[in-house]
Amino acid sequence: MSSLFRLKRFPFLANPTFLLSFHSHFHYVPSSIHNVDDAVSHFNRLLQLHPTPSIIEFSMILSSLLKMKHYSTAISLSRQMELKGIAPNFITLSILINCYCHLGQITFAFSVLANILKRGYHPNTITLNTLMKGLCLKGKVRRALRFHDDLVAQGFRLDQFSYAILINGLCKMGEIRAALELLRRQLVKPDVVMYTTIIDSLCKDKLVSDAYDLYSEMVSKRIPPNAVTYTSLIYGFCIVGQLQQAVGLLNEMILKRMDVEVHTFNILVDALCKEGNVKEAKNVFAVMMKQGVKPNIVSYSSLMDGYCLVKEVNKAKDIFNLMVKRGVSPDVQSYTIIINGLCKIKMVDEAWKLLDEMHSEKIIADTICYNSLIDGLCKLGRISDAWKLVNEMHHRGTPPDVITYNPLLDVLCKSLNVDKAIALIKEIQDQGIKPDVFTYTILIDGLCKVGRLKDAQEIFQDILIKGYNVTVQAYTVMINGYCKEGLCDEALALISKMESSGRMPDAVTYEIIIRALFEKGENDKGEKLLREMVARGLLYN
Repeated sequence: MSSLFRLKRFPFLANPTFLLSFHSHFHYVPSSIHNVDDAVSHFNRLLQLHPTPSIIEFSMILSSLLKMKHYSTAISLSRQMELKGIAPNFITLSILINCYCHLGQITFAFSVLANILKRGYHPNTITLNTLMKGLCLKGKVRRALRFHDDLVAQGFRLDQFSYAILINGLCKMGEIRAALELLRRQLVKPDVVMYTTIIDSLCKDKLVSDAYDLYSEMVSKRIPPNAVTYTSLIYGFCIVGQLQQAVGLLNEMILKRMDVEVHTFNILVDALCKEGNVKEAKNVFAVMMKQGVKPNIVSYSSLMDGYCLVKEVNKAKDIFNLMVKRGVSPDVQSYTIIINGLCKIKMVDEAWKLLDEMHSEKIIADTICYNSLIDGLCKLGRISDAWKLVNEMHHRGTPPDVITYNPLLDVLCKSLNVDKAIALIKEIQDQGIKPDVFTYTILIDGLCKVGRLKDAQEIFQDILIKGYNVTVQAYTVMINGYCKEGLCDEALALISKMESSGRMPDAVTYEIIIRALFEKGENDKGEKLLREMVARGLLYN
């Protein structure tokens, strides 16, 4: 950072004239200033006064604009002050640095710092922290670290907030090891914010064991973890499937009489529901209410989703009704959860009634909501109703996507209307919708079923060449196509190609080709594949 300016050696003096923090000046804002127009109007009135009011009065207006996040306006007014010959003071210049940093205009922010030094002011820690934070927000963390090194070399003592800024910047870049190194070598005592920032990043990267070790370290150093620390660890244990450890941490928070926020409870409820452990999720939900924490829409939606996953849709509906009774208004996601759950158990008419209820409540159904119902209708063979909903999506301005059309393509292919399926793919491409690997898997299967193996083969090769993430299911469909035509050698070759691409055949893949081999009388090859299945744990002796 020495290329931007060279700090003169200066002592850390608590000079009340120049080293007051921004915050000590931000308590007073003229009572007439409620918005940006009031601030500009008040500023213009001050400019017209004779003699010119104190710079402090102008600074208060600039500080109010800073609080309102009208950074460009504050900069513009400060320029008008200078044109009027009103010299800025340390507070005014510090406000400008803050504004420039929020706007990402770091070069201008450092030019203001140079102005501060030129006027003989001594930058305080808050000013320098603002510059470091500005650099980090722009992703220039390395420059912020060099700035830190320059300051330390000049004998300037930074504070805990300075290191928290740098550690946070490093973590956001994914440089967790560098953040740990800075935590170890910094010149001030680490605090809970620094530790928690690194713990949170480790948890998000699923390095939960390392995160817990760091948590243990901070406890041993008598740095008490806060609610954010615990929440980060709970999230980490949840995403790696160690839910009992997460429950244990929640219980620890409650025993310590910490204020557990609804967000923390929601993480655990959602994770338990996704694992199908709805009973335990309901217990956590009950603890939340016992602790006086009011469940929100996310809490109820997670629980509803859990019940739907285990096909207890009536219980999900009971939660939905309870939510409404308690004054929490359902949103599009909560409706979609119930609609999807009903469609999974083939209760599409009731699901459709809920869609109509959404419309009557002025809740706009999104693409995901429509897709659930369209998929449910297609699975029941109600194609005209499914198309009715597609047309309704267009009418209401809800854009269909590839997931909307895949069930319709599946119905066409299963009813051997492959040419209509191809025409539909062309139609959705004309709408700007890109078919995905599932679209092509459906089409390849349909082509194989009507004996158009060559066409299926061409499409399969095309998606391989174009770099689609070809799934095991897609390979299996093509292998089945070869086997139906008695082309077992081609099927075996495709299995080898599949394995070389990192895709391992599943039990269905093996069963298809083994059956074909035995039907052709190639028993040795079939028995070899059977032994391979056993070795891979896909079939037991």
